[in-house]
Amino acid sequence: MLEEERKYEAGPGFAVPDLTPCLPSGGQVVELPPATLKATYFDTADLRLARAGVSLRYRRGDPAPWTVKLPAQVPGVRREISRRAAPGTVPPELAALVTVWHRGAPLAPAAVVRTVRRGYELRDGSGGVLAEVADDTVSVLDGRRTKLRFREIEVERRGCDREQLDRVEAALRAAGATGGGFTPKHVRALGPAASAPPELPPPPRLRRRRASAGEAITAVLRTDVARILNQDPLVRLGQPANASNDNDGDRVGSGGDGTPVHRMRAGCRRLRSDLRTFAPLLDQAWADRLRDELAWLDGVLGAARDAEVLRARLRRTAAADPLAPLDEVAVARLDADLAARHEDALAELEKALAAKRYRSLVDDLVAAAQAPSLTPAAERPAGELLPRLAAQPWRRLAYGSQGIGGAADLDAAAPDEHWHAVRTTGRHARYAVEAAAVVAGAPATALGAALARVQDLLGEHRDAAVAAQAWLSIARSDPDDHLLAVTAGRLVERERAQMRRVRAGFTKAWRAATRPRLTAWLP
Repeated sequence: MLEEERKYEAGPGFAVPDLTPCLPSGGQVVELPPATLKATYFDTADLRLARAGVSLRYRRGDPAPWTVKLPAQVPGVRREISRRAAPGTVPPELAALVTVWHRGAPLAPAAVVRTVRRGYELRDGSGGVLAEVADDTVSVLDGRRTKLRFREIEVERRGCDREQLDRVEAALRAAGATGGGFTPKHVRALGPAASAPPELPPPPRLRRRRASAGEAITAVLRTDVARILNQDPLVRLGQPANASNDNDGDRVGSGGDGTPVHRMRAGCRRLRSDLRTFAPLLDQAWADRLRDELAWLDGVLGAARDAEVLRARLRRTAAADPLAPLDEVAVARLDADLAARHEDALAELEKALAAKRYRSLVDDLVAAAQAPSLTPAAERPAGELLPRLAAQPWRRLAYGSQGIGGAADLDAAAPDEHWHAVRTTGRHARYAVEAAAVVAGAPATALGAALARVQDLLGEHRDAAVAAQAWLSIARSDPDDHLLAVTAGRLVERERAQMRRVRAGFTKAWRAATRPRLTAWLP
C-alpha cells in the first residue's frame, strides 16, 4: 500500500492539542491505547538502503512483522510491503525486492529502535478514519543502552485530503511542533552516514551554456539508469505503478498500459538508444558490452510486455463494435492462449531477475551512472556536440538510410515492414532529441513531444499488425474450430481498419513534427 506521512519534531513539554476543530462537522478524535514498538532495521554495511530512502525492518508484534518501504515520487509518500515470516532472517522475497539497492551485499541488523507511541485517530462524523496522529518517544538502542532519544509527531493520511492535513499541521505547529520535513526514524538512528549520497547519484545540475558533453551525457545516462532500476521492485511485485495494495498475492508482471514491465523495457530501449547516439563520445567496448546486456534484458521483458499488450488489445478490439459482438467463447479461447503465453513469459522474467547475470547488469548500470566511460572528445562543449549527434538519427527518420525510405516517404500503400522500420528509427530519433534537450532547451523538448505523438501513431500501427498476426496464428493452431477461425478473421479486419486509420492520420502528425520552429536548432 501507499503510505503518506508528515513528521514533526517535538520537545519534552509538547502536548498534542485538541484537533477536533481540524475535522469536518461531527468529527472526533479517538485516543488509542499506548503501545511500545521495537523494530530492528536491516541494511548493508555501507547503508545502501538508507542512503537510497529504502528501509527493511522487523517489528515485533505486528501481524506481518517484516516490512519494506520504498520511496515514491512525492516527498513523504512511500510504498509499504509487509510479509509474515520468522524473526532473524530476512525473507528471501523482501531481500529480492531491494536487489537494485543492496546488489548482493549482505543484509544485517543495522539499528534497533524502541518507540513508545500514543496514537490518535481523527474520524469523520460517520466514524471513518481520516488520519492517524502518532506521538512517538523514540529510543535508539545499543544492546541495553540507549544511545539516542528523540520525540517526533507523525501524521499519516488515511481518508482525508491534503487540505485537512494542512489544518492538522497548522494546529501542531501552533502548539509547538517544529520541522515538518521527512526523515525516517531509522535514518536518524543510523546517524550522518545514512544521509550520505546514494549509490545511484541523481543527474548533475547543468550550466547549459558551459556544460561539457561529458557532463551532459552523465546527466542523461543517470536518468536512463534510474528509469530502469526504479521499476525493478514494481516488476517483482507485479502491480501497476499507481497500485495501492501491495499485500499477499503479488507476483512478477502486470497487465495494462504503463505497467512496470512496460516502463522497465522502455528504459532499457532508451538507454541502448542513448549509448548509440553518443557512441563517438563513449568507450566503444564499454558501451557495446552494456548495450548487449541491455538487449538481453529487453528481450526477456519484451516477451512479457507483448503478452500484456495482446491481452489488453484483445479485450479492446473485441468490444470495439457493440452492435456486432464477437462470439464470447471464441474470444475466451484466444485469451486463454494469450494467458498461457503471459504466464510462461512472466516465469522466464522472474527467473532472469534472480539470475547472476542480472545482478551483474545492475552493478554495471550503477557504475555507468556513477562514471560513464568517456573519450577525450567528451570534454568539448555540450552545446556544440549534442545537437549535432541528435541530428543524425533525425535525418535517418526523415529521409531513411541503407535503401529504406524515411517518414517522409510513408504513404497509405507502403508495406507494413516499411512502417515498422520507420517506427524503429523514430524511437531512436525521439530519444536522441529528448537527450539533447538537456542543453538545447525548449525547442528540443517541443520537438521531442511532437515526435512522441508521431511515435504513438507508429506504435499503434505496429501493435495492430502484431495483433492481427497473433489472432491468425492462434486460429491456425486449431483448424477444426471454425467459430474460432471466424472470430479471428473478424478481429483481423478490425485491426486492419485501425491500421488504415493510422495511415490516414500520419501525414498530418509528421508535418506537425517537421515545422521549422521545431527543427531549426538541429544543425
